[in-house]
Amino acid sequence: MAPLGIQLRRWTLQLVLALVACGMIAPMAWMILVSLRESPEQYGSLSQIVAAPTSTVNYSDAWTSDNFLGYFVNSLLVAAVVTAGNVVFCFWAGYAFARRRFAGRGLLFATILGVLAVPQQVIMIPLYRLIASLGWINSYAALIVPWLVTPFGIFLVRQYIQSMPSEMEDAARIDGAGEWYILARVVAPLCRPVLTVLAVYTFLSNWNSFLFPFLFTNDEAHRTLPVGLAFYLGKQSIDWGHLMAGASIAAAPIMMIFILFQKKIIEGLTAGALKE
Repeated sequence: MAPLGIQLRRWTLQLVLALVACGMIAPMAWMILVSLRESPEQYGSLSQIVAAPTSTVNYSDAWTSDNFLGYFVNSLLVAAVVTAGNVVFCFWAGYAFARRRFAGRGLLFATILGVLAVPQQVIMIPLYRLIASLGWINSYAALIVPWLVTPFGIFLVRQYIQSMPSEMEDAARIDGAGEWYILARVVAPLCRPVLTVLAVYTFLSNWNSFLFPFLFTNDEAHRTLPVGLAFYLGKQSIDWGHLMAGASIAAAPIMMIFILFQKKIIEGLTAGALKE
């Protein structure tokens, strides 16, 4: 049996983690609770909202009103394509920085690290002018192309590959394997945990992105879900029931992805933490 002091520390840690978990779950629980109440504005207290009858009318209204389905499909398309691009291009670039030797490699990687420190708000005007000059306003290209590769993704993959031993790659070269074969059949399977983390992070970031989709789209045909919800709020004044229902629908894919890939996410985040 563990000493009393160790048990107290464990209980304290578990209590702190439980409080943090409750603090993170509470907003989502409140969102779902409000979305399941018809006209929640009529209730004046939490007890009244909890005791109110459950209804799914807000979900059916949100799904069929305005162009909600179109916003949902746009977000899914943009997030999926950007995620695929990041997995491929960041993997290639990260491998090049980790394993290849070429002139200016250090300076180029330092530039990539410098870009990580630049807030997105700083590049709003230059990027908007570039997108406008290319004629990409109100197009999927404006929502996809600028984000197909990210400095964070390159940095993450590069650091992971650097922590891997290179003996398997050297053995494959001795056996006559080409570089593309090594990249696809040797390195890629070993990088599956970090690529899963990158894919989930990229998908969530683009699914929740609001600033640049708001700047680059002026028509309903290309709006993504976060932008559509903002306009939905404006059209419905402060209709909390429908707004929370729309937000719950938007959060559903994120929760599903995390539940399905939580093991891979933890593996990717903890890989390399312990070394012999």
